[in-house]
Amino acid sequence: MTDLQSIKTRFGIIGNYPVLNRALEKSIQVAPTDISALVMGESGVGKEFIPKIIHAESRRKHQPYIVVNCGAIPEGTIDSELFGHEKGAFTGATSTRKGYFEVADGGTIFLDEVGELPLQTQVRLLRVLESGEFMKVGSSQIQKTNVRIVAATNVNMLNAINDGRFREDLYYRLNTVQIDMPTLRERKGDIHLLFRKFAIDFAEKYRMPELVLTNDAISYLENFPFPGNVRQLRNLVEQMTVVEQERTVNSTKLGEYIPMQSQLPAVIQKGGGISSNDFNSEREIMYKILFDMRNDLNDLKSLTSELIKNRENSDFSHQEKNLINRVFTPETQVQNSNSLLYFENNNANQFKNPTIISEGNEDYGDVEDIEMEEAKPDSLSLQNNERELIVKALEKHKGRRNKAADELGISQRTLYRKIKQYNLEE
Repeated sequence: MTDLQSIKTRFGIIGNYPVLNRALEKSIQVAPTDISALVMGESGVGKEFIPKIIHAESRRKHQPYIVVNCGAIPEGTIDSELFGHEKGAFTGATSTRKGYFEVADGGTIFLDEVGELPLQTQVRLLRVLESGEFMKVGSSQIQKTNVRIVAATNVNMLNAINDGRFREDLYYRLNTVQIDMPTLRERKGDIHLLFRKFAIDFAEKYRMPELVLTNDAISYLENFPFPGNVRQLRNLVEQMTVVEQERTVNSTKLGEYIPMQSQLPAVIQKGGGISSNDFNSEREIMYKILFDMRNDLNDLKSLTSELIKNRENSDFSHQEKNLINRVFTPETQVQNSNSLLYFENNNANQFKNPTIISEGNEDYGDVEDIEMEEAKPDSLSLQNNERELIVKALEKHKGRRNKAADELGISQRTLYRKIKQYNLEE
């Protein structure tokens, strides 16, 4: 059996963290067998090294080794990619095509991001694992394959099973041996070693002097959470190798590249403490919608007044009379002009005391006192509100008409016409 240090040297693996060593030892131990393995770990921890080690140390090492990123293949074509298809099986299938399981016969397939597989594909994969049988898309002929499967995911598989996104039987079939890769923040003692390795590699690649860390910079890195793990550290070293003029890096300089209080990803606090400024634009949109609704309500009231005027009292049902009394009585008249229920009219004093329709009032002449002009909302109210919204939008975006048009939800041509209509060009 190959020793651990030679594996690290062969595959360029840096570090002595016990969990990392245990993952590598497991890989070496299961390699001579044909059992499937599931590699678990966050994105960027180096899960791709495990299937390479397993394949290289197995009896299949001289056979094909194929890597399939399940999350990068569209759902509609993944069955064709994995299992192949017959000519004419679907639109665009102009010829018969071999899938990865047929091409990799005798070798190893690494299914990266296996948690992203569609449920339909999971059923077909389970059959391959159990019996080595599959059918091409559009074919009824069963084919056999002898493939070793190593899968990896950064998804919490138990949660995915509970949510119905992953089959439980497939999970246990893949997870014959589980290999856990540690995060970089767990491997504090390996961070400086990795930094030096990447610094040497990129200095040679770009023909530049090697970066050197001060003691406070080493401490800064060891306490940084590294959500992107080893991949994030590698990208950091490459960026600094190219950009930085000074080759000695301190903690202040590191803080410019990876601030300890990172703004990404954005997180909403559990307490729900959201700033009142977060939804300014949404509030403006809501105001516009409410103004439109209020004017629609005024139009409906005007129409109701016209119907009342033109109908005899005897034509109203009991339900209709109750509705009219509820709408046209002082208790329902809202004096606040900002309210949605505010009804604008030119003769407010007359409208404060409207006639109440009663069951015994056969004479409906009083209702005729409510003139159409009294119930009709001010014809300029919509224009005033519209003009006010346009002015606010222009002020908010400092006169940039394209931004103001987007804010108001209208085209720039319409905004220019409204600006001219309301004499807002200055």
